[in-house]
Order: sequence, then C-alpha cells, then structure tokens
Amino acid sequence: MGPAEVQEGDDAGEVVPPWLDHHQKELDAGALFVLKSKGSWLHCGYHLTTSIVGPALLSLPYAFTFLGWGGGIICLVVGALVTFYSYNLISLVLEHHAQMGNRHLRFRDMAHDIMGPRWGKFYVGPIQFMVCYGAVVACTLLGGECLKTIYLLSKPDGTKKLYEFVIIFGCLMLVLAQVPSFHSLRHINMVSLVLSLLYSACATGGSIYIGLSSKGTEKDYSLAGDTPSRIFGFFNAIAIIATTYGNGIIPEIQATLAPPVKGKMFKGLCMCYAVVVVTYFSVAISGYWAFGNQAEGLLLSNFLVDGKALLPKWFILMTNMFAILQLSAVGVVYLQPTNEVLEKTFADPMSTQFSVRNVIPRLISRSISIIVATTLAAMLPFFGDINSLFGAFGFLPLDFVLPVIFYNLTFKPSRRSSIFWLNITIAVVFSTVAVIAAVAAVRQIALDADTYQLFANL
Repeated sequence: MGPAEVQEGDDAGEVVPPWLDHHQKELDAGALFVLKSKGSWLHCGYHLTTSIVGPALLSLPYAFTFLGWGGGIICLVVGALVTFYSYNLISLVLEHHAQMGNRHLRFRDMAHDIMGPRWGKFYVGPIQFMVCYGAVVACTLLGGECLKTIYLLSKPDGTKKLYEFVIIFGCLMLVLAQVPSFHSLRHINMVSLVLSLLYSACATGGSIYIGLSSKGTEKDYSLAGDTPSRIFGFFNAIAIIATTYGNGIIPEIQATLAPPVKGKMFKGLCMCYAVVVVTYFSVAISGYWAFGNQAEGLLLSNFLVDGKALLPKWFILMTNMFAILQLSAVGVVYLQPTNEVLEKTFADPMSTQFSVRNVIPRLISRSISIIVATTLAAMLPFFGDINSLFGAFGFLPLDFVLPVIFYNLTFKPSRRSSIFWLNITIAVVFSTVAVIAAVAAVRQIALDADTYQLFANL
C-alpha cells in the first residue's frame, strides 16, 4: 500500500482526496507530507489568524509615535483593507488554477507558472524563505525577551542573560518543530487564536488602567525629531504596520484545504480579519492613548518603569505567558516553508511519512533549522532592526504587490475596468513604499550600529 492511499499518524486511516491521489506521482515529499490537503475553512481560519495576528501587533502603538493619531489610524485601516483585498485576490487566482487542473501549493510555484521560472526561483522563493525564517528568528528572540521579563519580575537583581532565555524558548520550539505537517497544527493554532485575544485584551486593559491612573507618564502626542527623522520615521512605521499585517504564506495555507477549495479561503479570511479588527485597533489606540510618544517598541515594556511594575505583577506575568505561548505557535507556522524545503530535499515520497527512512532525516533537519534560528536570535538581539528591513523587502512585495500582479496576469481584466487600475495603483504605490521603507530601515541600522554587540544582554 503506497503513501497515496493511507497517511499514518494523526491522519491514520484517512483516504487521501481524489485530487491528491490523481497527482500522487507528480508530488514531491515536501508537498505530500508537509502540505497535506485535508483541512476545512475553519482550520484555514486558525492558520491565517496565527500567521497574521501575532505579538508583533504590540508594536503598533510605537508605530503611531511616528504617525500621530490621524496618520496612524489611516495606515491601520488602509493596511487592513489592502491586505484583505490582496489575500482574496491571491485566493481567487489559486482557485482558478485549481479548477483548470493545476493546483498550486506554494508561492514560488505560482510565480513560476504566472510570471516565469526565474521569478519563482530567484525572487519569490528566496524572498519568502528569508521573510519566513526571519520571522522564526524574531519569534525566538521575542520569546526570550518575554521570559526574561518574567524572570526580572520575580528576581529584580537577577544576573541571567538574555541569550539564556532565548535558548530556553528555543528548546520549546525544538519540540513543536517536529509536528509533522501544516494541517497537524490546526489544534495548536486554534489555541493560538484564543491566546491572541487574551494578551490583546490584557494589553488593552493594562494600557487603559495606567492611562487613567497617576502612574503613567505625561501624555504627549507630538511627533519627535527633526524633519528628516520624521520622514524616515513615517516610512519605518509603515514597514512596521506592513509587517504586522504580513503573511507571506497564503498559498501554503490554502494548500491545506481539502478540495474543492472554492469559497473556503474567503470564510477563513473573514474569521481572521474579525480577530484582526478587534485586536489591532484596541491595542494600537489604547496603547498610544496611554503612553503617547513614549510608547515602546513592545507595548508590554511600558508596564515596567525602571524595574517598577505599574500593574500587579501577576497581571504582567499572565500577559507575558499568553504572548510566549502564542509566539511558539507563530514561529512553528512560519517554519512550514522551511520544513517543506527540507522534506522535499531529504524525504522519500515513495516511503510512508512515518517510516524510519523519513522520520530520521526529518528529526535531524528540523532540529538543525531550529538550532540555527535560536543561535541567530541569541547572537543578534538587535534583530528587530534587521527584521524591519525584511518587512520592507519581503512582506510589502509578497502581500501588497504580487497578489494584484498575479490577478491581472491571470484574469487579464480590461484596461478600461476599475479593477485593473486599482490593482496597478496598489502595485505602484506599495512598490514605491517598499523601496523607501527599505532605505529607512537601512538608515536605522546605520544609526544603531554603534550599539550592536553579539550576545548583548538587552
């Protein structure tokens, strides 16, 4: 009995869908084992929410410090509208190709067929890998920072270094990385959705409490710095907001849906963006209202001033624990493109997924990928600056520009139609913003370079 007929593990005994069975011989191990097409629209919603609604949203009040009230809310609304629109377009393109008998399971496969082989191999593939693996490193670093916050709450004079907590979080990631397929993460991502609502509610409630009390700093909503600093800050803030809305793995998430896929992704996106609206706007507005231009890069940092907690310690501890647990889920979701490449390279599609032939290479390769990510996070605690550059170069093109180009090339709308020019406008505007945001990110790296130190205890 071949792997096309029965999958082992959590899917044991399930018959593979006819589409998958028909194309068995064409699928490599990465598509066959990591991107199993067995999920419902609800599972898709869990994956989407985990990949978009992460603790990065706690940086939104900081983005507002460069934009002010008007600019911040406008950018937040535009980001939501454009990404929801773009993700729906890319879903429609994927559905169209699936109906034509050529279902795409990966972003680079879409680019290969729609824009040409070189686009898939030399641009979309490397950019997606860089962004997703960068997200894994960033999650590991942020998880370590949250663990250190908990440690300092209980032991203010503690001497443990940041990299020690990064390694501890990396051990958690090492275990979760062994989850065999994207579809197998559905229950973890359901919990992740609940956790995102919990820590967002805690962050919002904490901000309102401090803002109404005398414990907080004096509120100042003016834009700091000279004119050049404000201009670069504006585009840096756009890169931050784009990163919080960023996904970069829409095709891989849609690949987890059992055929027929028509309409399922739209339901999943509606579910996801209901959570986005509730969390993003509540955290951004309450955080900026409470702390003004003193909002930190991570809102939870504002809950501590000179080591003194402005909220009950148990509340800060609970909020950080919610964030840590969800960060582990986000990190594993963004590890899936790496897992798919590793599985394609080292696994044998003609053997079953849980055969010794495939389990040992999977265990070794995934463990090495997590060890490398943890080492980078521990070694480069200033990775946040680098990640802003990844956001400008990666999330903006993948999530704002390419979807509208794919749609126009696939459906070829009339040049007299409004949708054609809307898509062209989005592509031009956000391509320009991506270039300027990248320059702003490089400038920030240059300004902060003197403070960079390997394994620094930040």
